[in-house]
Amino acid sequence: MKHWKTLQNGINLLILLCLAVLILCPLFMIFARAVIIDGRPDFSYALNIIFNPENLRTITNSLLLGAAVVLVTTILGIPFAYLITRTQLAKHKWIDIVIMIPFMTPPFISSMGFILFMQKNGLLQQLFPFTGRLSESFFSFWGLVLVMSLHVLPFMISILKNAMLNISSSLDEAGQIFGGNFFYRFRRILAPLLSGNYAIGALLVFVKTLSEYGTPATFGTRIGFYVFTTDIHRHSTTSPIDFGKAASLSSVLVLICILMWMLQNTVTARHTYRLVGGKGSRSIQKKLPVFQSILAWGYLLLIFFMSIGIPYFSIIMTSLIKLRGYGLQAGNFTLAHYAALFSANSKGRNAIFTSLFLAFAAAFIASAIGVVIVLAARRKKAAFLSQILEGISLLPEMLPSIVLVIGIMLFWNLLYPVLPLYNTLGIMILTYVVLYLPYAVQYTTSAFIQLGDSLVQAGRTFGGSGFYIFRTITFPLIFRGILTGFMMIFIISFRELVAASMVAPPSTLTVSTFIMREFEQGSVSVGCAMAVICVFLTTGILMALKYVSSKRNGQE
Repeated sequence: MKHWKTLQNGINLLILLCLAVLILCPLFMIFARAVIIDGRPDFSYALNIIFNPENLRTITNSLLLGAAVVLVTTILGIPFAYLITRTQLAKHKWIDIVIMIPFMTPPFISSMGFILFMQKNGLLQQLFPFTGRLSESFFSFWGLVLVMSLHVLPFMISILKNAMLNISSSLDEAGQIFGGNFFYRFRRILAPLLSGNYAIGALLVFVKTLSEYGTPATFGTRIGFYVFTTDIHRHSTTSPIDFGKAASLSSVLVLICILMWMLQNTVTARHTYRLVGGKGSRSIQKKLPVFQSILAWGYLLLIFFMSIGIPYFSIIMTSLIKLRGYGLQAGNFTLAHYAALFSANSKGRNAIFTSLFLAFAAAFIASAIGVVIVLAARRKKAAFLSQILEGISLLPEMLPSIVLVIGIMLFWNLLYPVLPLYNTLGIMILTYVVLYLPYAVQYTTSAFIQLGDSLVQAGRTFGGSGFYIFRTITFPLIFRGILTGFMMIFIISFRELVAASMVAPPSTLTVSTFIMREFEQGSVSVGCAMAVICVFLTTGILMALKYVSSKRNGQE
């Protein structure tokens, strides 16, 4: 027994060492590169970079953008969540699936769709020539805010919806009995009960906005609006390369994210209410009058049109246009751009195969590591060492992807003489594994905690070894969670942009970098054809997963 405990502690130490190399060391390198100059600490260098007027403008832009996106998602999300939980619209379960499509769509593709639709002589002006002034004024700060808000809106809606479902309708009825109108009841009853969950949603939206690279890189640079991610990317990939500036800005971004997590924890702790207990609660869906029902459906359809209709219509139609100068005219449509992607020696076909290989390898490795971490961290009577494994593995979820990518570049470039992984496909797989390891850990944990101890104890009673019990009992029961995590990692890795654009070896293209390159070089229709393939492949798999999951939950 003592030998077995020693072996388990040894395995935990090995896992901790691996996580330190994969996650902690790259994070340490960021702060070290920001303050260590010529072998000695020099905080003045980092401070000079941070307080440089240009970088201060970048920091201000990022914070302003984050706050504006939180504001817009709040304005759009609260009515949406209320309608699908407290009115007859709640019976339409397909809304829950459709509203997730904007989140499933890569943000840089959605942004490109808006650009193609709203630009001068774009699709909107071709369909409605009188909208010229309106469409061109869209390219502004608030246009950027709207595009980013529509992408992260599902986060806010999902959190608010789940919170509203836990609030009993009897509370609202009590306020109504005592003469409170709708707005009074919302302000005095519903809003305070939602404040804790709203703080979580606002934090997720704010951090997601600060971390986003695709939309600022496509839409933001078009209007001259630069943020953390675009400047960090520029300093680390464009000549003259300056990792010191990239590391300093990354350090500021990490500190802001940490402060936001602390603020969210404080707000949640002070405004958390126990709404689910032994006493039953009722959730009543109000039947809206005809006019209000029309307005409600109109609002939902407007959100769907802006977040799904515009970007999907734009990339699909552009991918079919033969000559962009002729626009949406009969006879100006072709499938040649799709055929070109799969022709012999096509860079598009190679990009698809490369993305598939990287996504499969990263998903397989991350899933395997995730299983080992969960098994080690969820042992009964686990030591402190075991308990911190899960916390470290979830760090990448709390930090912007571009920050971790910078850290990985710095750390593995330092190790290149010993382990020449940098500038190979191996560094891309490693980066994907680090970024998406939390998905594997969370989905496996979700399945593992549902297992009853009696199953494992029964296996031990009948003389089963630890490996035999895992192979015949534990693994089959958690396989669904492992598979879901695998598919999520596969899909997100397939369309990854930040890591692919920063650590890919020379002349290596993935689906995302191929799309960006085609847009930059003017081959917009070919880029849109690849975007359509990427979007429908990833969105289709995610929707199928959600549908199967909801069916199984309903059966259970």
